[in-house]
Amino acid sequence: MVLELLRGPLRPALCEQPMAEKNELGKGGSTKAFERVQLARHPDRPYTLDFVERLFEDFTEVHGDRRYGDDPAIVCGFARFHGMPAAIVGHQKGRDTKQRQFRNFGMPKPEGYRKAIRTMKLAEKFERPIFTFVDTPGAYPGIDAEERGQAEAIAYNLREMAKLTVPVIVSVIGEGGSGGALAIGVGDQVLMLENAIYSVISPEGCAAILWKDSSQAARAAEELRLTAEDLHRNGIVDQVIEEPAGGAQTSHDETARLLDAALCARLAESVSINEETRLARRYSKLRQMGKWGTSEA
Repeated sequence: MVLELLRGPLRPALCEQPMAEKNELGKGGSTKAFERVQLARHPDRPYTLDFVERLFEDFTEVHGDRRYGDDPAIVCGFARFHGMPAAIVGHQKGRDTKQRQFRNFGMPKPEGYRKAIRTMKLAEKFERPIFTFVDTPGAYPGIDAEERGQAEAIAYNLREMAKLTVPVIVSVIGEGGSGGALAIGVGDQVLMLENAIYSVISPEGCAAILWKDSSQAARAAEELRLTAEDLHRNGIVDQVIEEPAGGAQTSHDETARLLDAALCARLAESVSINEETRLARRYSKLRQMGKWGTSEA
């Protein structure tokens, strides 16, 4: 079985490269939260398919949710990761206007989330680890998505992902927008690129609600604690992956290399834990994401 091979002689091969981690901001220490937001949204930033091309081999895409149709905003499929069979699920934005319309700007509808969990359950059946790549402004809020059960699809994914018996490694590579991101973001290990963001609401939306002024988005970004550094400090993210100087958009190849080393190590770590412990930790991680507090500001 695939997981048995990962626990055995093939496991060391996954970790040949040193793990690239950035627990402190280092040279990017002066970067403000809203600047991170802008970098996370950069149109040249690597998307899921860019990482699939660089990190995986023999990728075969899976289409459709077997209920309604396909959703190009989420890419699903099977491939090999360092020779190991694995499943891939990730949000996909577009590069130009035509692609962005086709991908719905990376905002999935219910059929996208149902396709995602269908792929994950196939991976579970054949004991293949799952890699998810989070990069979405949020779930699509249109009336057609609501009519087909957007909230139910997201909630179902949260429950079912918490119960998957195979390792699940999550990488936040760009925007992590609310439940639309979390619906494929329940995992054993959560990695985050240095300039990615993860939040319950966009800074503009938060500013519009709190201060009736979306132009105060920069202030909201600071208050939301949505940067990788903040989330790592609060235990939401397990590891922050350093990006090339200037951001991931400057070198897709270098960003993929840095992420690859972390994925190797985190997969090996997850496989080394017995199934019962892994599931308990995953569920606990999900439940602990609800911490909140008040501010005097």
